[in-house]
Amino acid sequence: MKSILKIIGISVLVSACANNFNSSELEVTRALLLEQLKNTHTNQGWFVPAKTAMEGLTAEQAHWKDSTENHSIAQLVSHLTFWNEMSLKAFKGDSIPDFMGENEETFEIYTETDWKTAVRKLDSVQNEREKLVADASDEKLLEWNKELGNMSSHMAYHTGQMVYIRKRNGWWK
Repeated sequence: MKSILKIIGISVLVSACANNFNSSELEVTRALLLEQLKNTHTNQGWFVPAKTAMEGLTAEQAHWKDSTENHSIAQLVSHLTFWNEMSLKAFKGDSIPDFMGENEETFEIYTETDWKTAVRKLDSVQNEREKLVADASDEKLLEWNKELGNMSSHMAYHTGQMVYIRKRNGWWK
């Protein structure tokens, strides 16, 4: 019986310590997450941010696709907007619709006239997320730090695809 109580006690202690960041560690975590979010959005660091990858593209260029199943830049922007917006709503505590579809459905094809609106919407979602993370409570930051890191990685991955498409077609500076 004593060994079971010891094991339970140690388990509780380890579990409590796993999420027990001090305020200094939380501020470092917040700063790191904000840096990742901004680097994948607007800050030119050692890789290209999404805003730069989309900058100056015409709707025709954004819709260009090769002959394979690869996505166009417009489809990538649609996909990023969908998932970033879903994650943002959840972060804010808003109700989010159940998504029972296939991930492929998030790669919507925009009309020519919707391209600029799509770019502005992704930018707006990213701006709002950055502000909310900067102002988030410590509890919220602890709860969401992995999701925020994953969303930044997701953003960087697809931004790399956008840059590849631009370079492949001679649309990169």
